[in-house]
Amino acid sequence: MTIKDPGYEPDIQADLKAPTPEAEGLPSIAEQVDQVPTEPGCYLWKDAQDQVIYVGKAKNLRARMRQYTTLADDRAKIPLMMQVVRSFDYIVVGNEHEALVLERNLIEQYHPYFNVDFKDDKSYPYIAITESDVFPAIKYTRERHRKGTRYFGPYTDAHAARDTIDTLRKVIPICSAGCAQWKRVRRMLEKNPDDAAVANLLLAESGRPCFDYHVGRGPGVCVGAIGTVEYARHVSQVERFLSGKRSEVVDELTSQMQEAASELEFERAGRIKHRLDAIGALDAKQEVVFSSAVSLDLIGFYREETISAACVFVVREGRTIRSSEFVLNKGNDVDEVELQGGFLKRYYDETADIPSEVDLMVDLPDAEVVGEWLSEKRGRRCRVRRPQRGEKLHLLEMAAANAHHALNRYMVRTGYADDRTNQALLQLESALALDAPPMRIECFDISTLHGRFTVASMVVFTNGRPDKSQYRRFKIQAPLEEANDFVSMGEVLGRRYGPKTMADERFGKAPDLLVLDGGKPQLSAALEQLDRLGLDIPCCGLAKSDEEVFVPWDETPIVLPSGSASLYLIKQVRDESHRFAITFHRELRDKAMTVSVLDDVPGVGPTRKRALLRHFGSMKRLRAASVDQIASVRGIPEQVAEAVFCALRAWDAEREALGGRLAGAEGGDGGTNED
Repeated sequence: MTIKDPGYEPDIQADLKAPTPEAEGLPSIAEQVDQVPTEPGCYLWKDAQDQVIYVGKAKNLRARMRQYTTLADDRAKIPLMMQVVRSFDYIVVGNEHEALVLERNLIEQYHPYFNVDFKDDKSYPYIAITESDVFPAIKYTRERHRKGTRYFGPYTDAHAARDTIDTLRKVIPICSAGCAQWKRVRRMLEKNPDDAAVANLLLAESGRPCFDYHVGRGPGVCVGAIGTVEYARHVSQVERFLSGKRSEVVDELTSQMQEAASELEFERAGRIKHRLDAIGALDAKQEVVFSSAVSLDLIGFYREETISAACVFVVREGRTIRSSEFVLNKGNDVDEVELQGGFLKRYYDETADIPSEVDLMVDLPDAEVVGEWLSEKRGRRCRVRRPQRGEKLHLLEMAAANAHHALNRYMVRTGYADDRTNQALLQLESALALDAPPMRIECFDISTLHGRFTVASMVVFTNGRPDKSQYRRFKIQAPLEEANDFVSMGEVLGRRYGPKTMADERFGKAPDLLVLDGGKPQLSAALEQLDRLGLDIPCCGLAKSDEEVFVPWDETPIVLPSGSASLYLIKQVRDESHRFAITFHRELRDKAMTVSVLDDVPGVGPTRKRALLRHFGSMKRLRAASVDQIASVRGIPEQVAEAVFCALRAWDAEREALGGRLAGAEGGDGGTNED
């Protein structure tokens, strides 16, 4: 089994063409899965290049893997992924908890393409304590976890991590791992470990003071001013402080200050008072979000089509002590439960700071197993929950809003949107066999209500972006007794691409690609119309059900890779045309109904109608008015006011009932749901 690069992406088109096991005379993937044991473990799906493309865990390996081969797993990525799969491996373990730990290790080893992971493979900053040293030191680091060192984080803001170290050393004197004198002491004790018991005596004779000791931020290890027992107490305070147990540290320092004062050691008491003031200043910057001393992490998410961000609010003793933001390599192309569960496992695999509760916006199916794993890491109970109401839900929504901003900053900083757009245009050129990237894309959609108020929309994307100045809308003029997409589409294409319109500069040039909302029948009708006009415009149809792309030169639809930039762009074009068509359709329908409702009220003529609309300013306000308010309009008798009120209530009821039926009547084929 080969280990792939973190940057490896499978060649979907090549993998789809690679021979399947049955084509080579071997048992099919489904037949091989039937021989998999029913024990707990992890499974690894692999492509034609024998690269691991997905890792999962299961309580029952055979049952879980059968869900893939039978497509019983309804996640959007599964059909495409299983077309790419050419082999698999599995590893049997003792229980589901061991499977979860192994799954995280395998994902870390192989970085599978279809698993949720961080967008970039960089290491994040940590605050570390070198516990294996005789005199442990604190440091800022991005290193991988080393044995004998305890890590706190990860921090996504390097300045925040460094500021925390700086503040902490003002509160509790501890050596810095970057100090030259501390390194000298460390080398000395590594060469002569037996000297550890009398290290402070030896250093008092031969040590050289460091700068931090002179200014009161160093404990004086370098000159033997502190013994190993006292120094260990400092290290313990630092670790508890970083773990969020600040009240314990405050109580301990307060006790030491009172003890020093009672013994008339006012200078030492003053130094401790200065440290307590530093903690107070730090607490003043941190918002109290809970009245009780709760310890929890709240993780909010925001997703785009193929990328997402997570924001972790770390709450300790009722205060938000930090927030960290991460960009992930998956978005709407994976299930929300999978996205959040995958991030949770990745994040807590890399941090030792485990709270008593982790809150998410979804219910994880394996929440109990994950909770057991976190409890084992923490040494005490940890639960994974989904808040339903209250302050926790409010903070989760706030975390999601911060994740949204984090993702926007990342996309602007990296030029992600521009890169994705360029990639999408090049992918469409290749997949649809175009002569050049489709710099101008036009898309049409029909919206109707059983043949009434039939309209068409034309949206234009220039250089992969919506070009709203080029949008056009058409009222279908052909008499229709029922919805007829083919007649409607033929008319709108004839009007758009007729000689007169093509010569009109306001409509712009002919498109590089024409996208139709529908499958093979809609595409064939459009090609016939273009042929009658003598035009050769590259066309494709996008079927909404399976997101398949139909082209004129192949009976088999093209399947663009799930999560690819090209699929995201062409879906965006189709959905925008659908939105624009429905908006125009409703505008016409509501306008017609609004004008007619007052015309049918006895006693309301043009003069009284103008008086009502002038008084209330809009139909919306008139519909919300009471009988007395309508009767207060000059020239409107009470009987007429009652008639107007009853007519508007009847119209509202009809409109509400009609809205329920529109889900099956509006759209391109008379049966497309509203987006």
